[in-house]
Amino acid sequence: MPKDPDIPLAAGPAIILVEPQLGENIGMVARAMANFGLAELRLVNPRDGWPSEKARAAASRADHVIDAVTVFEDLAAAVADLNFVVATTARERDGFKPVRGPVEAGRVLRARQRSGQRTGILFGRERFGLYNDEVGLADEIVTFPVDPAFSSLNIAQAALLMSYEWMKSGLEDETRTNFSSPEMLPATKEQLHGLFAYLEGALEARGYFRPAPKKPKMVDNLRAVLTRAGFAEPELKVLRGIISSLDRFSPAMPRGDGSPGDDPRRLPAAARARKAEIDGPADTAAGKDDDIPLPGGKGTDND
Repeated sequence: MPKDPDIPLAAGPAIILVEPQLGENIGMVARAMANFGLAELRLVNPRDGWPSEKARAAASRADHVIDAVTVFEDLAAAVADLNFVVATTARERDGFKPVRGPVEAGRVLRARQRSGQRTGILFGRERFGLYNDEVGLADEIVTFPVDPAFSSLNIAQAALLMSYEWMKSGLEDETRTNFSSPEMLPATKEQLHGLFAYLEGALEARGYFRPAPKKPKMVDNLRAVLTRAGFAEPELKVLRGIISSLDRFSPAMPRGDGSPGDDPRRLPAAARARKAEIDGPADTAAGKDDDIPLPGGKGTDND
């Protein structure tokens, strides 16, 4: 299948897998590469041959990587055209090669690429990694800061880590993200104090401040909690809406039955008269709507 012309091969290090065993792992490596802008995948003597439909399925639409795969009979041929190669390993090796962590290795690869060199990252077999003579074909070693008691990484995981460090090394700001939270100006003190006053009034009406001598301290605590968050104006509007909804709560209007404002007994007398004309006479034991007390027992919203 030809490569999608809309997805060009990205400039970057070649990912080289030595004798990979499972097509699924190859596909997951291709997917990790595509996530972070890499597209050149080289395979050295894959156990189950190539091409692999299992690899394509596991690549999850990273077909441009799968379609561009090149296969080599040995590692020497796979790295022959490269100027600089790093080998990933979890084990300490004999020799005099520099050893770097993934962050520094990503920056070194980026610097080499910018100077015009062709680079590669070498990954070993799923079962036991790379032989010493294979590591010997690399210029440097990369090892990951994993738990020594469980240091084995799946090749797809290792490829994901190195691909991420490669992409991050090319960002002007390594902490940059593809999207950010909406920009909201902090609320003014006037807006915040207005919320305080509104909330304090609602709580006062509900008898929250008990015993009365403790009210000043309770108000101070409440303000301390609300000022820590650093609310923006839209957030204050949400809070006021919540408080307003609770302030209109009526036990006579169960949850889900609509707004307490829909209760006809809360309508002004003229509005109730018009509603009665539309609905017809009501059969009530009390005789008139005016005789029915408002929910709560005392006829106020603040019971």
